[in-house]
Amino acid sequence: MKKTSLLPLSFALLSLSLLSGCKSAYYGGMEKLGYEKRDILVDRVESGRDAQEDAKEQMTSALEQFSVVVNFDGGNLEKQYNKLSKEYDKCTKEAKNVNERIAAIDEVAQRLFKEWKAELKQYSNASLREDSERQLKETQKMYAQLIDSMRTAADSMNPVLTTFGDQVLYLKHNLNSRAIAGIKGEAAQIQTDVTALIVEMEKSIAEADAFIATMKGA
Repeated sequence: MKKTSLLPLSFALLSLSLLSGCKSAYYGGMEKLGYEKRDILVDRVESGRDAQEDAKEQMTSALEQFSVVVNFDGGNLEKQYNKLSKEYDKCTKEAKNVNERIAAIDEVAQRLFKEWKAELKQYSNASLREDSERQLKETQKMYAQLIDSMRTAADSMNPVLTTFGDQVLYLKHNLNSRAIAGIKGEAAQIQTDVTALIVEMEKSIAEADAFIATMKGA
């Protein structure tokens, strides 16, 4: 189930400024509302995690529909094709959403780290500066693991979508028993690919949960 953003409606409204205005102005506006880049990063990681969860569920749903078509034993094949085609379209949409979320996460993360590093120079207390620098490095290290995991999971969707797309197109052009026989050979490989994809996504989702917990608890 998707979580409800902890940030108010003003967050969503200000996000629209990214489409037409300066990003610096956007972050400045958010800070005036009391939301630092750290808060925005956590919110975007949560959204990215939810997007991956949605993509995982959609891939599973598409695989189930593909299995229905592969095991087709009579009836309206065109109807089954239409269902499979819709599942594929939804998968493509979810994959695009995941990649957009990842880009948004990295954009604010890089701004946060740049700002944090620059502000280290403002310390007059060397001990506090060293402690803050240590926290920065630890956060950057954990973030690097998170974004790498997210990108790996997102990249894992590409071959699955390519294979699904080929099978859907082949079925569209050959709505008959020969088409079913033709795609049965790919069924086992698709099952393997989707299973591996789900493992990568679950790993990425776990990384996101750990990162969120650390950022909220620090």
